[in-house]
Amino acid sequence: MHSYRTRLIFPLALIILLVLASLGAILGPLFKEFYFERMTDRVAKETDAVAFYLENLDMYSQDILQGRIVDIAEKLDIRITLLNLEGEVIAETHSDPLSMENHLGRPEVTGAIESGAGQEIRYSSTIHTELLYYAVPFSQNGETIGILRLGMPVEELNDVYQDIWTVIFVGFFLAFIIIVVFATKIANQLVAPIEEARKVANELAKGNFSARSFEGSNLETGQLNQSLNVLAENLDRITTTYEVQQERLETLIENMGSGLILINAKGDITLLNRSCKDIFQEDTDKWLNKLYYQVINHKEIIKLIQEILLTENRKRRHLTLPIKLEIRHFDVHGAPIIGNDHQLKGIVLVFHDITELKKLEQTRKDFVANVSHELKTPVTSLKGFTETLLGGAMDDEELRLKFLTIIAKESERLESLIHDLLELSKIEGEQFQLRWQKLKLESIVDEVLVMLEEKALQKNVSLEFEVNGNTTIEGDPYRLKQVIINIVNNAVSYTPEDGEITVRLLEETETVILEVEDTGIGISKKELPRLFERFYRVDRARSRNSGGTGLGLAIVKHLSEAHKAKVTVESEVGKGTLFRLEFRKERYEDNKENEDQID
Repeated sequence: MHSYRTRLIFPLALIILLVLASLGAILGPLFKEFYFERMTDRVAKETDAVAFYLENLDMYSQDILQGRIVDIAEKLDIRITLLNLEGEVIAETHSDPLSMENHLGRPEVTGAIESGAGQEIRYSSTIHTELLYYAVPFSQNGETIGILRLGMPVEELNDVYQDIWTVIFVGFFLAFIIIVVFATKIANQLVAPIEEARKVANELAKGNFSARSFEGSNLETGQLNQSLNVLAENLDRITTTYEVQQERLETLIENMGSGLILINAKGDITLLNRSCKDIFQEDTDKWLNKLYYQVINHKEIIKLIQEILLTENRKRRHLTLPIKLEIRHFDVHGAPIIGNDHQLKGIVLVFHDITELKKLEQTRKDFVANVSHELKTPVTSLKGFTETLLGGAMDDEELRLKFLTIIAKESERLESLIHDLLELSKIEGEQFQLRWQKLKLESIVDEVLVMLEEKALQKNVSLEFEVNGNTTIEGDPYRLKQVIINIVNNAVSYTPEDGEITVRLLEETETVILEVEDTGIGISKKELPRLFERFYRVDRARSRNSGGTGLGLAIVKHLSEAHKAKVTVESEVGKGTLFRLEFRKERYEDNKENEDQID
C-alpha cells in the first residue's frame, strides 16, 4: 500500500506535468505562428523593397536586370523570380529548366494578380528545399508589367521552431523539477506529522496505548499530534483502570465460594465461575453459550430459572440436589438483570452450598440423641439398682454385692463416656495444641501392646508386631498413644477368639506408615463412610458389652488430622479390617509457624 506522501506528491506532480505540457502545447504553436508572421512580414517588406528598387531599371536590359536581382538575392539570401503578366519568367536567380516554366498557375502568382499579394510555402524542385514564396505585382511608370516573387527558405523557420520546442521543453522540465522538489519538501513537512499520527493511531487500534507521536510545531498537524497524545494517555489510563477492575472482578468471581451462573434474555448461559465445577461435579465450561435447559439436568433449577424469567422478580430457594452419589443442599438466590431501558437483559443465579451446615445440624441432632441415649442406659441402671437396694435388697448380702458390682460397672462406663466426650470436645476446641517433639513410633506401639496384651490373652488373640526401617517422626507422644490404643483396642474387641492382630511400622521416603490388621468381623462398604462418626457402631451389642463409648474412632480422626496424617480403612465382612495411618516424618511448616506465634 502506497504511503500518504506518495499519494499526495504523485498526483501533484502529474497535475504539474499536465499543466506544463498543455502550456507548452499552446505556447509552441503561438511562437511558431508569431515567428511565421514576422518572417512573412519580412518577406513582404523585402519584396516591396526589391520591387521599389527595380521600378527604375530598364526591363528591356535583360543582362542588367538579371545581374541586379542576382546581387540582391545574394545579399538577402533569397530567391527572386521576375514574371511577366503571362506568367513567363523574365529573370531568375536560379536558372533551371523547371524554373523557366510558366508560373501563371502558381497559387502565390494567382494571389498577387487577384488580390495584390500572394504567398505559399512549397517545396522547390529547383533548389531542392522548402521555400516561403511571396509575390506582388511589379509596376513601371504606373503600369503593372509583371509579377515579382521572392522565395525564402523555411529551414530557418524549422530551426527556430525546433529551438522554441527545445527551450520550452528544457525550461518546463527544469520548472517541473524545481516545482516537484519544493512541493515534495512542503509535502514532507505537512505529511510527516500526519503519517506519524497515522502510525500512532494504528498502534492505538492494536491496543498499544503507550505509543506517542512527536508534536512539533503549533500548526494544525502539531495540534493533531498533541490531541492524539492526550487521547492515547486517556485511553491508557482508562484501559489500565478497566483491566484492574476486570482482573479484580474475575478474581472475585472465580474465587468466591459460591457458584455463579449468568444467563442472558435468550436463555443462553454466558458466564460460570470455577465453583460451579465443584458444585455440579462436571465440566461446566461446556455449558457456555448453550441453552440452560439443554445442559442443566436438575428440574428444580430449571423451574427456578423459568419463574425468574417470567416474573422478573427475585427468588430464593432451598434446593436439595442429587450430585453424583451424594445428596447436597443449596441456598439458591436468583435475580433478574434489568437494563436502563427497563428491559430484561438476563438473570443471575448464586448457589450457596449449605451441605456442610445441614450435615452439622444433623450431626448436632444425632449427637444430642446419641448422648441422651448413651447416658440414659447407665443412669437408668444406676437408678433402678439403687432403688432396688433401698427397697430392701441391701439386706440380702448376695443381692447387695451383685447390685453394687453392676452399679460400679455402670459408673465406670458413665465415667468413660463423660471422659471421652470431654476429650473429644477438648480436641475439637480452638485452643487445642499438640506438644510436638521427636519420637520413635516403635516405642509407643510397644507400650500400647503391653497394655492390651492381657485383654488379647483373655480372648486368645495373638498380637504380632513388625518393624521395617527407622520410625522416628515428629508428633505428640500422648496423643499418638491415644490413637494407637483406640485402633488396637477396637481390633481386639472385634476380633473373635483365636484371631490374629498384626501391627506394622513401615518407613517410606518422607513418611512412616502404621498398619493395624485384624481377622475380625469386618465392616461392610456402606458403613465405611460413617465409621468415624460420633457414637456410630458397626455392632452395637458387641461394642456396648466391650465397654466402648462409640467415640474412639472420632477421637482417632481428629488427632490424626491434627498430626496431618492420612487415615484409610480397608475391610471385608468376615475376613477382617486394615487401618492404615500415614505420618509425615516432619511436621508442616505452617504448623511450626503457628507454634512459634503461640509461644
